[in-house]
Amino acid sequence: MAIERTLTIVKPDGTAQGIVGEVVRRLEANRFKILGMKMIRMSPAQAAGFYLVHQGKHFYESLTAFMSEGPVVVMALEGEAAIGRLRDLMGPTDPKKAPRGTLRGDYGTSIERNVIHGSDSPESVAFEVPYFFNALELCG
Repeated sequence: MAIERTLTIVKPDGTAQGIVGEVVRRLEANRFKILGMKMIRMSPAQAAGFYLVHQGKHFYESLTAFMSEGPVVVMALEGEAAIGRLRDLMGPTDPKKAPRGTLRGDYGTSIERNVIHGSDSPESVAFEVPYFFNALELCG
């Protein structure tokens, strides 16, 4: 398997639940290397820029409002097949369809408030990691 990079965000509902440590524990237990990590509070404009790919969709406004309502923890990760493995660890977007043992299945409460974001493709990674991290902030 190829070594890949990916990005994850513990969303405002995850930080409010106090599960950042649990997310990090699960990431490390699943052999993800954390290259960079920081807590930030996105402005509405920053959230809109990050989710620009969804502009015009019915959930865009509520998503950007939600992502700017409280602090988030962004992490750049690396590992074998990192993109797909992270998506497996997160579980389906809708927590009602996410199995127990996945982050969304254990902690998500709705399709929007599903505690975690993860890049879905190498193209997303190429946009998302530099959106939050410059080269000097990544170790590895």
